[in-house]
Amino acid sequence: MGTLKPLLDWFGAPLVQRQIESLTAGGADEVFVVTGNRAYEVQEAVRGASVQSVINPHYKEGKSTSIKAGLAALPESTTTVMLLAVDQPRPAWLIEKTLKSHLQEKALISCPRFDGHGGHPLIFDGSLRLELDTISEESQGVRRVMKAHADEINWVPIDSAIARMDMNTPEAYEAAKDAYGGPEGSA
Repeated sequence: MGTLKPLLDWFGAPLVQRQIESLTAGGADEVFVVTGNRAYEVQEAVRGASVQSVINPHYKEGKSTSIKAGLAALPESTTTVMLLAVDQPRPAWLIEKTLKSHLQEKALISCPRFDGHGGHPLIFDGSLRLELDTISEESQGVRRVMKAHADEINWVPIDSAIARMDMNTPEAYEAAKDAYGGPEGSA
């Protein structure tokens, strides 16, 4: 991307802060922001009463290390784990719909689905914490857990490409802002 993704402008605020706002408004009780590269710069943009920062000193080893750092910070009593990368912004309505479906269905795993493909956020029952804690880049990370429980996934239909949006280039970032349409995201 050429710059720190969490600090990209997302409708007048750093992207990481907008993600925190969406997660909280969408029903997350607590938000754990895992940082790696230039962690202290990113942490300056992290705000919220129920928000904690977690530094992943092993971030260069891959995304799975950040997931594991976040899991290690969760309270033992955690019953539901939601994963969302900062470069995959999701509006509160999409998070809320996916989370409500997950809880209503008492699902093991829930995933939004658009146009026949899975999206994000991914939501896991707390019983999968130990399994998630064993992921690695070599074992395909979270994909391994998803494949192991493929028949138990609660697919939540979403009628918006936002469910699959990912920003890895400046062009994708600009396209995402256009598709999102504003800080609330188009439904």
